[in-house]
Amino acid sequence: MRIPTRPLLAGATAAVAALALAACGTTEDPAAEAVAEPSAATGPVTYTDERGEHTLDAPATEVVSLEWGLTENLVALGVEPAGQADVAGYNTWDTVAPIDEGTPDVGTRGEPSLDAISALEPDLVVTTTDLPENVIAQIEEVAPVLTLRGSDGTDPLGYMKETVTTLGEVTGTQDEATQALADFDAKVDEGKAALEDAGLGGAEFAMADGWIANGTVSVRMYTPGSFFGALGEAVGLKDAWTEGGDPDYGLAQTDVEGLTKLGDVQFVYAANDAEADPFADGLKGNKVWEQLPFVTAGDVHRIPDGIWMFGGPLSGAAYIDALVDALA
Repeated sequence: MRIPTRPLLAGATAAVAALALAACGTTEDPAAEAVAEPSAATGPVTYTDERGEHTLDAPATEVVSLEWGLTENLVALGVEPAGQADVAGYNTWDTVAPIDEGTPDVGTRGEPSLDAISALEPDLVVTTTDLPENVIAQIEEVAPVLTLRGSDGTDPLGYMKETVTTLGEVTGTQDEATQALADFDAKVDEGKAALEDAGLGGAEFAMADGWIANGTVSVRMYTPGSFFGALGEAVGLKDAWTEGGDPDYGLAQTDVEGLTKLGDVQFVYAANDAEADPFADGLKGNKVWEQLPFVTAGDVHRIPDGIWMFGGPLSGAAYIDALVDALA
């Protein structure tokens, strides 16, 4: 299972040792929508995350991030993380919004190091509900924690915008958040116009990624409840894979045989040179794959590496550009 290319799953196992947190458990149901209350530039900040209401003495300037999507959104606001889970992994999979390679590493997203976090004395730690609640509680003994969902399968773009707004409030970068979202909306309009001009308004597409394990290719489809699926529909395309998405990320599992349900679509996929290409390499010579209508028509498109599939306005804009470049 390719851990680096997907968000952590709820109930993931973490380990607490002398230097690392560790626990088994499941996250609690979201307590509330992630909405921060406006605050003065230097005064207390009250925000509501998925666990309830919290207050910081002042906007956070030293922020440790334990999830890559949140990190990208911080970068979009001009906030460089004071500490980061898996710095090398982040910079491999999210080249749209890279961070300094010298950023202190605080362990992995599934096994953050309590000692490493504590040593940085952060104002705030940001994470998602994919991290078990009892692990979050232990981190909260060291520093305040902001806990958001990684996404929301009922409204991924809306939740992304709420996340950016919340991060802007807790870091005192409300103006930057407003600008980032305005730029994103402008990019959506630009991409939609470009596809319409190319005669592709309403065209069907399918978005996927995958991985190879023991010689077998597993495929993950992005439904309209996913970030990339919703982006495609926002620019006027129609997502052809609508079933099976999970509640948070809108992702569905299938295999090469499952792809036979797709017809004449534009097939778009994400991969990374850090590992084998699951489609170009893993399915090379596969008779089922090579007879699929979109394969025979040459309508298979790999997007550029480094566009994080669970990111924010920056990856969203890069993905829209990739769709336009590939299809139009």
